[in-house]
Amino acid sequence: MIYILIPIFNEAANLELLAANLKNSLQGEDKFYVFSDDGSKDNSRELLAQLFENEQFVVLGDGQNYGPGQAFNRGFEWILAHSTSETDLVATLEADNTSDIELLPKMVSVARLGYDMVLASVYAQGGGFDQTSFFRKFLSFWANMLFRTFFDVKVLTLSSFYRVYTLAQLRRIKSKYPQIITEAGFICMLEILLKAVKTEAKIVELPMVLHSSKRKGASKMKIFKTARTYLRFMFARKF
Repeated sequence: MIYILIPIFNEAANLELLAANLKNSLQGEDKFYVFSDDGSKDNSRELLAQLFENEQFVVLGDGQNYGPGQAFNRGFEWILAHSTSETDLVATLEADNTSDIELLPKMVSVARLGYDMVLASVYAQGGGFDQTSFFRKFLSFWANMLFRTFFDVKVLTLSSFYRVYTLAQLRRIKSKYPQIITEAGFICMLEILLKAVKTEAKIVELPMVLHSSKRKGASKMKIFKTARTYLRFMFARKF
């Protein structure tokens, strides 16, 4: 089984294209869609029920907004509780269509070669940005550089949602830490990556172009709030 875990927060405008892309990807694979709704105030939940009515899916969430970290943690915990095979994989990605779905079959194939985590990277050779502002690219580059140096991590892209995990790797993280993710904000992706490194995960990156032009609506990330969270996380020295 391949579980596809996607956090949702007011993504109604993006869901029709997302559903079409996901259904066309990974043909022949057994897929289960796990949508973790983080308190959407639009009709995202109703749309998901319509768009995926003929698929295996679940929509999680209690109607409250906690942040993407809690949305991911809720989804991971649900998958760990319901998975029946240690060979299952978990793919995570954005709901706003900025992730290149065409890359997903390759990420799955690489994971099955024996890697615990496969990351889609804009900084790997061949990756990049499509219609992303210079300011965002500048901040992203220097934030990744800073944290790679501070935490001595060799991975190029630290905060992307777009990844494939083995179920076994998620269980290793769960066995060592009280929660897979404790951080509420976008820093959650760095948190789980560092936990994977500490549990000796085999990690590989594949190049990806981030398609910001495909997103309808503004990004949910608040740059300066996120920057403060990253600095707090760094000096807390949890890892």
